[in-house]
Amino acid sequence: MYATGFDSDSLRRTSDNLPTMSLSINKEVFITCAVTGAGETQERSPHVPRSPRAIADSAIEAAEAGAAIVHCHVRDPVSGEPSRNPELYRELTELIRESSVDVVLNLTTGMGGDLILGSVEQPLPPGSRSDMAGATERMEPIAQCRPEICTLDCGTMNFAEADYVMTNTPGMLRAMGHMIAQLGVQAEIEAFDTGHLWLARQLVDEGILPAPVMVQLCMGVPWGAPDDLNTLMAMVNNVPNDWCWSAFSLGAAQFPFVAAAVLAGGNVRVGLEDNLYLERGVLATNGQLVERAVKIVELMGAKVVGPEQVRQRLSLTKRSPN
Repeated sequence: MYATGFDSDSLRRTSDNLPTMSLSINKEVFITCAVTGAGETQERSPHVPRSPRAIADSAIEAAEAGAAIVHCHVRDPVSGEPSRNPELYRELTELIRESSVDVVLNLTTGMGGDLILGSVEQPLPPGSRSDMAGATERMEPIAQCRPEICTLDCGTMNFAEADYVMTNTPGMLRAMGHMIAQLGVQAEIEAFDTGHLWLARQLVDEGILPAPVMVQLCMGVPWGAPDDLNTLMAMVNNVPNDWCWSAFSLGAAQFPFVAAAVLAGGNVRVGLEDNLYLERGVLATNGQLVERAVKIVELMGAKVVGPEQVRQRLSLTKRSPN
């Protein structure tokens, strides 16, 4: 018997506002471009941007191609390794805001939850490549830059690497969620499985995050939700009706999931964080990936909307350069 302290009745009530399984094409679609990510892709394509200037230029290219939102990590400008240095985030933010191109800025809070265990016989102490930070430290780039949106990875899960665990405990998420709300930033829930959506609904029920919430359904990421259509619809049917959602998958499944997300009533995400190729053997830029997504959306009879429509839909306030 588990001593959880949960109110089971309140947990059950979180399902009251869920949709039934149906397809309803979204006729007004926004596109998010995930510009660079934190994966070890910097040596696999010359188009993966490293410096704040290169990331900003690639984000602006994506916006000019039709992306309403740019989702950004930062990297060490020399090595290309992922970073959570607030100064790099500030430089990136200022470059995007000072440009002539309008786009909604979405920064990650995912860095600082990387636990790499030791061997299977001696998992502790953690490996030297672990990067574990407290809630305030993880939120520091958001507090300094005040983007319109920031991510909240709503669960702990195994990733593809043998001993790597993405760590986001309920306590950590409650603390970070409070900080996001107090900063007046819209949380984008990144959900890698249905339980992550359950926890997101609980954060709203507890008053930690204001509704409605934006959700990114992250499909095909080992070892979260697989990217088959049955699982996608299970994820969609765990998103409350009044929330806004988007979805993506990795690699060769990126473009099919543009169509799948629109058909299921959602919005779409593409970008070099998730896929390096325009087609087999042809490396892409972020702008080219967005252009292909725009084409797919429009061929489905839907319209691609811009940043102002996204701000209206999500009640966002555009922030000027500092």
